[in-house]
Amino acid sequence: MAKKKKVADENTLICGNKKARFEYEILETLEAGLALEGSEVKSLRQGGATITEAYAKIRGREMILTDSYIPPFKQASIFNHEPRRPRKLLLHRREIKVLEQKMSRKGLALIPLRMYFTKRGFVKILIGLGRGKKLHDKRQDMKKKTDKRDMERARKEM
Repeated sequence: MAKKKKVADENTLICGNKKARFEYEILETLEAGLALEGSEVKSLRQGGATITEAYAKIRGREMILTDSYIPPFKQASIFNHEPRRPRKLLLHRREIKVLEQKMSRKGLALIPLRMYFTKRGFVKILIGLGRGKKLHDKRQDMKKKTDKRDMERARKEM
């Protein structure tokens, strides 16, 4: 009899995009599935994927994730995948329509924030609809962050 695989209690993070929240003001988030090949899923389990340069765009009736990097799976030999190929995001048609209407406003972009495995083993990606920050906004955020850190240090010293 085959053993049951142990399923994690929480979502397992594959990779994140720390720069996204610094570079963009995230207005709303949306969870989407990813259409992947078998060697890509195995490679994600090994680690090494990045989404820092990635972005999502709407092409026709579907949404595509571009410039994400999933390293080749070493054991797949000739049946391996292309590391930087465009990958289809799995969303409902009405969700894509709503995003397309919001994207028609000037200055909004679709930025991947996190990629993770769900409890059931599916690969999901958290997409943020964001507006690029100006330099003064970034400086203001850095100032708030350092002020908060200084307050925590002062509280610990007391």
